[in-house]
Amino acid sequence: MTTPLKLMNRTLLLACAPFLGMLVWLLWAGFSLELGSSAYPEAPPAPASASAELGAPIADKLDASQELANVTADKIRKTAWLYTETGKQMQQLVTLATAQSGRPGRIYDRRITLALGTPSKTVQSDKLRAQLFYVRAQHFKGYALKVKLKEEGAMSMVLGEDRFGGAETTLAAVKRYGAIAGVNAGGFADQRGSRYPLSTTVMDGQYVNGFEPTFSNLFFVGVNKNRKLVGGNYTTQAELDRDEPEFGASFVPILLKDGVSQTIPAKWASSPKRAARTVIANYKDDQLLFLVTDAADESGRSGATLGELQLLLRRFGAQDAYNLDGGGSSSLIFDGRIVNAPSDGRLRKLATHFLFFE
Repeated sequence: MTTPLKLMNRTLLLACAPFLGMLVWLLWAGFSLELGSSAYPEAPPAPASASAELGAPIADKLDASQELANVTADKIRKTAWLYTETGKQMQQLVTLATAQSGRPGRIYDRRITLALGTPSKTVQSDKLRAQLFYVRAQHFKGYALKVKLKEEGAMSMVLGEDRFGGAETTLAAVKRYGAIAGVNAGGFADQRGSRYPLSTTVMDGQYVNGFEPTFSNLFFVGVNKNRKLVGGNYTTQAELDRDEPEFGASFVPILLKDGVSQTIPAKWASSPKRAARTVIANYKDDQLLFLVTDAADESGRSGATLGELQLLLRRFGAQDAYNLDGGGSSSLIFDGRIVNAPSDGRLRKLATHFLFFE
């Protein structure tokens, strides 16, 4: 029995028979197919001038680039040299400007120093410059201490024995603190065996015993945070707070304001007329001047009058000046020794002292 699958196989075999026979004949005859050289045409040779024409522009560009590089390098060298020279010249100008900027100050300092004379001794440090001068007037002799405060901590004010109501000599305070110099400061009032600072007193930016408005011509004088002298008559604490005093004390009277003599109260002009004096003043450049004069005793017949001190201070070029406690209280210590001649014959124990540190 013939199935449909067998019938299909026989049909395909009969259809492929002619092709199988042709393949057998080709293999038996050894037939081969070869292609001639014409089947592989050669590329035409490039013209000899083509590479030359292509290389010439490249060479020209390389030469131009090299020339540009050389020019650029030369300009860079010249610019670097010019920059260096300009830097040197600018540095010279800065040095010159710095030197010239201090020239007016040096000229002014030389002028006020010449008015005082030749300093007998000078202490120079990073903190301050302190110069001691001897002053001889017609009716008295005295001493001037010119101080330039350079840094914070160069000057301070201390209480006697470091307590409210305590008292000690200026020399004792100088030795105890290791100061280079010292001057007596404000007035005092004795009570029950203690010695208290008179009226408004400031230390380390704080009021020692509160603020007291000006009365009986009392003033406050001190140094602020910028190492500048501040002082005057103050009716309210707010007025004084605006001046930011770091330390200061009170006494009477004001001698100069802006280089102009102030009216001296009658009591202070005549009682006593002459005496040992201590004055604190300043210059236009904020240097400080302390003037201390001698007197033979407390009789009022020797020493300086306040009017004479006003004339002397103006001649020295002082701007603002304040009379501190004088008489037996006047004390000037410099380099560990007593400079003035105390009218009591010895230094008096006081409530406040100005000290200077190198």
